[in-house]
Amino acid sequence: MDQQPPPFFKRGPAPLARLSFYAALSTALLFVDARFQTLELLRSTLSLVTYPLHVAAHAPIELLSNGGQYLTGITRFQEENTKLKRDQLESASVLLRVRQLESENSHLRQLLDMRERQHVDGIVARIVYAARDPFSRRIVVDKGQQHRIEAGQPVIDEAGVVGQVTRIFPFVSEIALITDKEQSVPVQIVRNGLRSVVFGLGSGQLELRFMPANADVQNGDVLVTSGLDGIFPVGLPVARITHIERDTSYSFARIFCEPTAGVENYNEVMVLAKRQPEAIPEEALTSSKAKAVAKPGQKKKRLKRD
Repeated sequence: MDQQPPPFFKRGPAPLARLSFYAALSTALLFVDARFQTLELLRSTLSLVTYPLHVAAHAPIELLSNGGQYLTGITRFQEENTKLKRDQLESASVLLRVRQLESENSHLRQLLDMRERQHVDGIVARIVYAARDPFSRRIVVDKGQQHRIEAGQPVIDEAGVVGQVTRIFPFVSEIALITDKEQSVPVQIVRNGLRSVVFGLGSGQLELRFMPANADVQNGDVLVTSGLDGIFPVGLPVARITHIERDTSYSFARIFCEPTAGVENYNEVMVLAKRQPEAIPEEALTSSKAKAVAKPGQKKKRLKRD
């Protein structure tokens, strides 16, 4: 009879073999997910399952915080309300002047046959928490697929551009801030109209690249979106130049900027709707058709002359 050792003394594969197998499996999963995006459905399912746990975990903290703010903020809100009413009365003349200037500006646009700036819609979202990846600048908001949020939508706050939606889930969305290393925004200098691209450095700052060393750039210049990417509307504040390094041995200057928006603050943001593709003017179409028709005629004339 074959005698086998009791189950207590049986051993499976060696620990080194297990480690090698699981390491190879993890590497394969990372490669397949990064190349083919095969685990997005699994992430969405896990996010849907763990969403109630996130809500339950944050509920006690939010309850205590909201209760304390309610008890200590009644007097402060009353003072702010009184101050706002007084400021509103004091700034009434300024508001009237602003309305007059807006009317004059609209009239000048019509005279110059310029297209009025498009008004985009948006949805207000609350920042839930920041992403746990220390090598990226990303936040998570409480709006997702159920609120018709799509990847690529621009995000702003009351001061300027915050970032862009990069990943969506059923109830939440992930936003990459403009200070992230993988983010770039086409911008324009307000003072002189120079165009370039601003890149995130991953440290809360931005860098304006591809500007010649002798470019007319000064500290304090304000950068706004140029709209060339077709994502961000034109004229949104992006950053302000804080430091310039010029070296004659390099073709481009190093220009550092700080974002105008509160990218590192925790408050509400607005997710803007995607920009609609702009139609080609009829004048451009007619001119291109005329050129296309004129070219064959010119060729025929040349052949007859020959």
